[in-house]
Amino acid sequence: MNLTGSKKNLDLTIEQKRNAIEPSHKKIPICRQCELLALNRGSLYYRRCGETSYNEQLMRLIDKQYIETPFYGIDKMTKWLHLKKHYVNHKRVRRLMRQMGLEAVYPRRKRPLSIPDKQHKIYPYLLKGMRITRPDQVWSTDITYIRMYRGWLYLTAVMDWFSRYVISWEVSVTLESEFCVSALKDALGSGSPEIFNTDQGSQFTSTDFTKVLLDAGVQISMDGKGRVFDNIFIERLWRTVKVEEVYMRDYQTVAEARYYLGRYFEFYNNQRLHQALDYRSPAEVYGVAVGTPVALRAPSVPTALISGDESTLKEPVFCLDNG
Repeated sequence: MNLTGSKKNLDLTIEQKRNAIEPSHKKIPICRQCELLALNRGSLYYRRCGETSYNEQLMRLIDKQYIETPFYGIDKMTKWLHLKKHYVNHKRVRRLMRQMGLEAVYPRRKRPLSIPDKQHKIYPYLLKGMRITRPDQVWSTDITYIRMYRGWLYLTAVMDWFSRYVISWEVSVTLESEFCVSALKDALGSGSPEIFNTDQGSQFTSTDFTKVLLDAGVQISMDGKGRVFDNIFIERLWRTVKVEEVYMRDYQTVAEARYYLGRYFEFYNNQRLHQALDYRSPAEVYGVAVGTPVALRAPSVPTALISGDESTLKEPVFCLDNG
Protein backbone atom coordinates (compact mmCIF):
# COMPACT_ATOMS: atom_id res chain seq x y z
CA MET A 1 0.00 0.00 0.00
CA ASN A 2 1.25 3.43 -0.95
CA LEU A 3 2.25 5.43 2.13
CA THR A 4 1.35 8.80 0.67
CA GLY A 5 -1.15 8.33 -2.12
CA SER A 6 -4.84 8.21 -1.27
CA LYS A 7 -6.98 5.56 -2.90
CA LYS A 8 -10.25 7.40 -2.38
CA ASN A 9 -10.77 7.99 -6.08
CA LEU A 10 -10.56 4.31 -7.00
CA ASP A 11 -13.92 2.77 -7.93
CA LEU A 12 -13.78 -0.25 -5.62
CA THR A 13 -16.57 -2.26 -4.07
CA ILE A 14 -16.73 -2.66 -0.30
CA GLU A 15 -15.50 -6.25 -0.65
CA GLN A 16 -12.51 -5.13 -2.76
CA LYS A 17 -11.66 -2.48 -0.18
CA ARG A 18 -11.84 -5.07 2.60
CA ASN A 19 -9.51 -7.34 0.67
CA ALA A 20 -7.07 -4.46 0.19
CA ILE A 21 -6.64 -4.01 3.94
CA GLU A 22 -3.39 -5.48 5.30
CA PRO A 23 -3.86 -6.06 9.07
CA SER A 24 -0.22 -7.04 9.54
CA HIS A 25 1.25 -4.02 7.74
CA LYS A 26 4.17 -2.76 9.84
CA LYS A 27 4.00 0.93 8.91
CA ILE A 28 0.35 1.77 8.19
CA PRO A 29 -2.22 1.08 10.92
CA ILE A 30 -5.60 -0.32 9.98
CA CYS A 31 -7.37 2.98 10.77
CA ARG A 32 -5.11 4.80 8.27
CA GLN A 33 -5.62 2.11 5.63
CA CYS A 34 -9.40 2.50 6.01
CA GLU A 35 -9.02 6.27 5.64
CA LEU A 36 -6.95 5.92 2.47
CA LEU A 37 -9.52 3.54 0.98
CA ALA A 38 -12.52 5.64 2.13
CA LEU A 39 -13.76 2.55 3.96
CA ASN A 40 -15.79 2.87 7.13
CA ARG A 41 -14.11 0.83 9.85
CA GLY A 42 -17.45 -0.64 10.79
CA SER A 43 -17.72 -2.02 7.25
CA LEU A 44 -14.33 -3.70 7.65
CA TYR A 45 -15.44 -5.74 10.64
CA TYR A 46 -19.06 -6.20 9.61
CA ARG A 47 -20.18 -9.81 9.28
CA ARG A 48 -23.82 -10.40 8.49
CA CYS A 49 -25.58 -12.70 10.96
CA GLY A 50 -27.43 -15.38 9.08
CA GLU A 51 -31.02 -16.38 9.78
CA THR A 52 -31.92 -19.86 10.93
CA SER A 53 -32.91 -22.31 8.22
CA TYR A 54 -36.53 -22.18 9.42
CA ASN A 55 -36.64 -18.38 9.26
CA GLU A 56 -35.19 -18.53 5.75
CA GLN A 57 -37.96 -20.97 4.83
CA LEU A 58 -40.55 -18.55 6.23
CA MET A 59 -38.99 -15.64 4.32
CA ARG A 60 -39.24 -17.59 1.07
CA LEU A 61 -42.92 -18.32 1.71
CA ILE A 62 -43.69 -14.73 2.70
CA ASP A 63 -41.82 -13.29 -0.27
CA LYS A 64 -43.68 -15.48 -2.76
CA GLN A 65 -47.08 -14.88 -1.15
CA TYR A 66 -46.46 -11.13 -1.09
CA ILE A 67 -46.27 -11.13 -4.89
CA GLU A 68 -49.71 -12.78 -5.01
CA THR A 69 -51.30 -10.73 -2.22
CA PRO A 70 -49.36 -7.48 -1.66
CA PHE A 71 -52.29 -6.18 0.39
CA TYR A 72 -51.64 -8.74 3.17
CA GLY A 73 -50.40 -7.03 6.31
CA ILE A 74 -48.81 -8.65 9.35
CA ASP A 75 -52.01 -10.21 10.70
CA LYS A 76 -53.20 -11.69 7.41
CA MET A 77 -49.75 -12.97 6.51
CA THR A 78 -49.52 -14.61 9.94
CA LYS A 79 -52.92 -16.28 9.47
CA TRP A 80 -51.90 -17.43 5.99
CA LEU A 81 -48.78 -19.06 7.44
CA HIS A 82 -50.97 -20.79 10.04
CA LEU A 83 -53.06 -22.25 7.21
CA LYS A 84 -49.80 -23.62 5.80
CA LYS A 85 -49.09 -25.28 9.18
CA HIS A 86 -46.45 -22.75 10.23
CA TYR A 87 -47.66 -21.65 13.65
CA VAL A 88 -45.48 -18.59 14.19
CA ASN A 89 -46.51 -15.45 16.02
CA HIS A 90 -47.05 -12.04 14.49
CA LYS A 91 -43.87 -10.64 16.02
CA ARG A 92 -41.68 -12.98 14.00
CA VAL A 93 -43.66 -12.26 10.81
CA ARG A 94 -43.31 -8.52 11.41
CA ARG A 95 -39.54 -8.79 11.90
CA LEU A 96 -39.02 -10.93 8.80
CA MET A 97 -41.20 -8.71 6.61
CA ARG A 98 -39.35 -5.63 7.80
CA GLN A 99 -36.05 -7.32 7.08
CA MET A 100 -37.23 -7.96 3.51
CA GLY A 101 -38.63 -4.42 3.12
CA LEU A 102 -42.19 -5.70 2.69
CA GLU A 103 -45.33 -3.98 3.91
CA ALA A 104 -48.94 -4.23 2.81
CA VAL A 105 -49.77 -1.93 -0.10
CA TYR A 106 -52.00 0.88 1.07
CA PRO A 107 -52.29 4.45 -0.31
CA ARG A 108 -48.76 4.96 1.02
CA ARG A 109 -45.37 3.55 0.18
CA LYS A 110 -44.35 0.15 1.56
CA ARG A 111 -41.55 0.10 4.10
CA PRO A 112 -38.44 0.60 1.98
CA LEU A 113 -35.19 -1.31 2.15
CA SER A 114 -33.48 2.06 1.97
CA ILE A 115 -33.96 3.93 5.26
CA PRO A 116 -34.01 7.76 5.28
CA ASP A 117 -31.17 9.73 6.83
CA LYS A 118 -32.43 12.96 8.37
CA GLN A 119 -29.03 14.63 7.90
CA HIS A 120 -29.14 14.24 4.10
CA LYS A 121 -30.71 16.79 1.77
CA ILE A 122 -34.10 15.77 0.36
CA TYR A 123 -34.86 17.00 -3.15
CA PRO A 124 -38.42 17.83 -4.32
CA TYR A 125 -40.50 15.47 -6.45
CA LEU A 126 -40.37 16.85 -10.01
CA LEU A 127 -42.60 14.41 -11.90
CA LYS A 128 -46.08 15.41 -10.71
CA GLY A 129 -48.25 15.96 -13.78
CA MET A 130 -45.28 15.50 -16.15
CA ARG A 131 -45.83 13.65 -19.43
CA ILE A 132 -43.05 11.17 -20.14
CA THR A 133 -42.74 11.25 -23.94
CA ARG A 134 -39.19 10.14 -24.85
CA PRO A 135 -36.23 8.01 -23.76
CA ASP A 136 -33.71 9.56 -21.36
CA GLN A 137 -36.27 12.03 -20.10
CA VAL A 138 -36.57 10.31 -16.72
CA TRP A 139 -34.53 7.53 -15.13
CA SER A 140 -35.24 5.97 -11.76
CA THR A 141 -33.75 3.48 -9.33
CA ASP A 142 -34.73 1.39 -6.32
CA ILE A 143 -33.60 -1.60 -4.24
CA THR A 144 -35.31 -4.97 -3.72
CA TYR A 145 -34.72 -8.17 -1.76
CA ILE A 146 -33.66 -11.30 -3.70
CA ARG A 147 -34.02 -14.66 -1.99
CA MET A 148 -31.38 -17.37 -2.31
CA TYR A 149 -31.30 -21.03 -1.32
CA ARG A 150 -29.41 -19.95 1.77
CA GLY A 151 -29.72 -16.31 2.75
CA TRP A 152 -30.47 -13.36 0.50
CA LEU A 153 -28.96 -10.41 -1.32
CA TYR A 154 -30.10 -7.01 -2.56
CA LEU A 155 -30.64 -5.89 -6.14
CA THR A 156 -30.64 -2.35 -7.48
CA ALA A 157 -31.34 -1.24 -11.05
CA VAL A 158 -31.47 1.96 -13.09
CA MET A 159 -34.44 2.10 -15.47
CA ASP A 160 -35.54 4.44 -18.25
CA TRP A 161 -39.17 5.27 -17.54
CA PHE A 162 -40.36 5.78 -21.11
CA SER A 163 -39.03 2.50 -22.54
CA ARG A 164 -38.79 0.39 -19.32
CA TYR A 165 -35.21 -0.35 -20.42
CA VAL A 166 -32.90 -1.52 -17.62
CA ILE A 167 -29.78 0.53 -18.19
CA SER A 168 -27.67 -0.99 -15.41
CA TRP A 169 -27.99 -3.17 -12.34
CA GLU A 170 -25.91 -4.39 -9.41
CA VAL A 171 -26.23 -6.73 -6.43
CA SER A 172 -24.83 -6.60 -2.91
CA VAL A 173 -24.96 -8.61 0.31
CA THR A 174 -25.31 -5.39 2.32
CA LEU A 175 -27.43 -2.25 2.05
CA GLU A 176 -24.56 0.21 2.02
CA SER A 177 -24.64 2.84 -0.73
CA GLU A 178 -21.61 1.71 -2.74
CA PHE A 179 -23.46 -0.75 -4.98
CA CYS A 180 -26.10 1.88 -5.79
CA VAL A 181 -23.38 4.39 -6.72
CA SER A 182 -21.69 1.72 -8.86
CA ALA A 183 -24.91 1.04 -10.79
CA LEU A 184 -25.47 4.79 -11.26
CA LYS A 185 -21.96 5.37 -12.65
CA ASP A 186 -22.40 2.38 -14.94
CA ALA A 187 -25.65 3.82 -16.31
CA LEU A 188 -24.21 7.30 -16.83
CA GLY A 189 -21.43 5.73 -18.86
CA SER A 190 -23.93 5.28 -21.70
CA GLY A 191 -25.71 8.63 -21.50
CA SER A 192 -27.69 10.72 -19.03
CA PRO A 193 -31.31 11.63 -18.31
CA GLU A 194 -32.84 15.03 -17.80
CA ILE A 195 -34.29 13.92 -14.43
CA PHE A 196 -33.29 11.10 -12.10
CA ASN A 197 -35.96 9.92 -9.63
CA THR A 198 -35.34 7.95 -6.40
CA ASP A 199 -36.96 7.38 -3.06
CA GLN A 200 -35.72 9.12 0.10
CA GLY A 201 -33.54 6.22 1.25
CA SER A 202 -30.13 7.03 2.67
CA GLN A 203 -28.38 5.22 -0.20
CA PHE A 204 -29.88 7.72 -2.66
CA THR A 205 -29.75 10.87 -0.54
CA SER A 206 -26.08 10.31 0.37
CA THR A 207 -23.55 12.83 -0.92
CA ASP A 208 -21.70 10.06 -2.77
CA PHE A 209 -24.83 9.34 -4.82
CA THR A 210 -26.21 12.83 -5.40
CA LYS A 211 -22.80 14.29 -6.25
CA VAL A 212 -22.51 11.92 -9.22
CA LEU A 213 -25.83 13.21 -10.56
CA LEU A 214 -25.07 16.87 -9.91
CA ASP A 215 -21.65 16.58 -11.56
CA ALA A 216 -23.40 15.11 -14.62
CA GLY A 217 -25.86 18.03 -14.74
CA VAL A 218 -28.87 15.82 -13.96
CA GLN A 219 -31.88 17.16 -12.05
CA ILE A 220 -32.66 15.12 -8.93
CA SER A 221 -36.22 14.16 -8.03
CA MET A 222 -37.26 12.23 -4.92
CA ASP A 223 -40.53 10.49 -4.14
CA GLY A 224 -42.83 12.20 -1.71
CA LYS A 225 -42.81 10.58 1.73
CA GLY A 226 -45.48 7.88 1.89
CA ARG A 227 -46.22 8.01 -1.87
CA VAL A 228 -46.66 4.47 -3.14
CA PHE A 229 -47.04 5.32 -6.84
CA ASP A 230 -44.25 7.87 -7.32
CA ASN A 231 -41.81 5.21 -8.56
CA ILE A 232 -44.35 2.72 -9.89
CA PHE A 233 -42.48 1.54 -13.01
CA ILE A 234 -39.49 0.15 -11.16
CA GLU A 235 -41.82 -1.38 -8.54
CA ARG A 236 -43.46 -3.28 -11.41
CA LEU A 237 -40.01 -4.32 -12.63
CA TRP A 238 -39.30 -5.99 -9.28
CA ARG A 239 -42.50 -8.01 -9.50
CA THR A 240 -41.65 -9.10 -13.05
CA VAL A 241 -38.09 -10.11 -12.15
CA LYS A 242 -39.23 -12.17 -9.18
CA VAL A 243 -42.12 -13.94 -10.93
CA GLU A 244 -40.29 -14.68 -14.18
CA GLU A 245 -36.76 -15.33 -12.88
CA VAL A 246 -36.12 -15.47 -9.12
CA TYR A 247 -38.99 -17.79 -8.19
CA MET A 248 -38.11 -20.20 -11.01
CA ARG A 249 -34.83 -21.25 -9.39
CA ASP A 250 -32.93 -21.33 -6.11
CA TYR A 251 -29.62 -19.49 -6.36
CA GLN A 252 -26.93 -21.50 -4.58
CA THR A 253 -24.31 -18.72 -4.58
CA VAL A 254 -24.08 -14.98 -5.17
CA ALA A 255 -22.13 -15.73 -8.35
CA GLU A 256 -24.96 -17.89 -9.65
CA ALA A 257 -27.51 -15.18 -8.84
CA ARG A 258 -25.41 -12.63 -10.75
CA TYR A 259 -25.18 -14.94 -13.73
CA TYR A 260 -28.89 -15.71 -14.01
CA LEU A 261 -29.97 -12.13 -13.32
CA GLY A 262 -27.62 -11.00 -16.09
CA ARG A 263 -29.17 -13.53 -18.47
CA TYR A 264 -32.65 -12.43 -17.47
CA PHE A 265 -32.01 -8.71 -17.92
CA GLU A 266 -30.61 -9.42 -21.37
CA PHE A 267 -33.85 -11.23 -22.18
CA TYR A 268 -35.98 -8.55 -20.52
CA ASN A 269 -34.36 -5.72 -22.47
CA ASN A 270 -34.14 -7.38 -25.88
CA GLN A 271 -36.84 -10.01 -26.17
CA ARG A 272 -39.60 -9.63 -23.60
CA LEU A 273 -42.75 -8.17 -25.12
CA HIS A 274 -44.54 -5.45 -23.14
CA GLN A 275 -48.21 -4.75 -23.64
CA ALA A 276 -47.70 -1.12 -22.54
CA LEU A 277 -45.06 -0.75 -25.28
CA ASP A 278 -47.41 -2.04 -28.01
CA TYR A 279 -45.78 -5.49 -27.72
CA ARG A 280 -42.29 -4.22 -28.41
CA SER A 281 -39.17 -4.83 -26.34
CA PRO A 282 -37.65 -2.12 -24.12
CA ALA A 283 -34.48 -2.11 -26.27
CA GLU A 284 -36.53 -1.44 -29.40
CA VAL A 285 -38.29 1.51 -27.78
CA TYR A 286 -35.13 2.82 -26.11
CA GLY A 287 -33.25 2.63 -29.42
CA VAL A 288 -30.52 0.17 -28.43
CA ALA A 289 -29.38 -2.40 -30.99
CA VAL A 290 -30.56 -5.89 -30.06
CA GLY A 291 -27.66 -8.05 -28.95
CA THR A 292 -25.68 -5.28 -27.22
CA PRO A 293 -27.76 -4.43 -24.14
CA VAL A 294 -26.23 -1.92 -21.79
CA ALA A 295 -27.32 -4.04 -18.81
CA LEU A 296 -24.72 -6.64 -19.74
CA ARG A 297 -22.06 -4.38 -18.23
CA ALA A 298 -23.22 -5.81 -14.91
CA PRO A 299 -21.23 -8.76 -13.46
CA SER A 300 -20.05 -11.10 -16.21
CA VAL A 301 -20.55 -14.79 -16.93
CA PRO A 302 -16.91 -15.83 -16.37
CA THR A 303 -17.10 -14.61 -12.75
CA ALA A 304 -20.09 -16.83 -12.17
CA LEU A 305 -18.44 -19.82 -13.81
CA ILE A 306 -15.31 -19.39 -11.72
CA SER A 307 -17.08 -18.89 -8.40
CA GLY A 308 -20.10 -21.16 -8.89
CA ASP A 309 -20.74 -24.76 -9.85
CA GLU A 310 -20.80 -24.94 -13.64
CA SER A 311 -23.24 -27.84 -13.48
CA THR A 312 -25.88 -25.53 -11.98
CA LEU A 313 -25.57 -22.88 -14.70
CA LYS A 314 -28.11 -24.32 -17.09
CA GLU A 315 -29.97 -22.48 -19.80
CA PRO A 316 -32.55 -20.28 -18.07
CA VAL A 317 -36.23 -20.66 -18.91
CA PHE A 318 -38.03 -17.39 -19.58
CA CYS A 319 -41.72 -16.71 -19.63
CA LEU A 320 -43.38 -14.41 -22.15
CA ASP A 321 -46.71 -12.91 -21.19
CA ASN A 322 -48.78 -9.87 -21.97
CA GLY A 323 -47.48 -7.82 -19.03
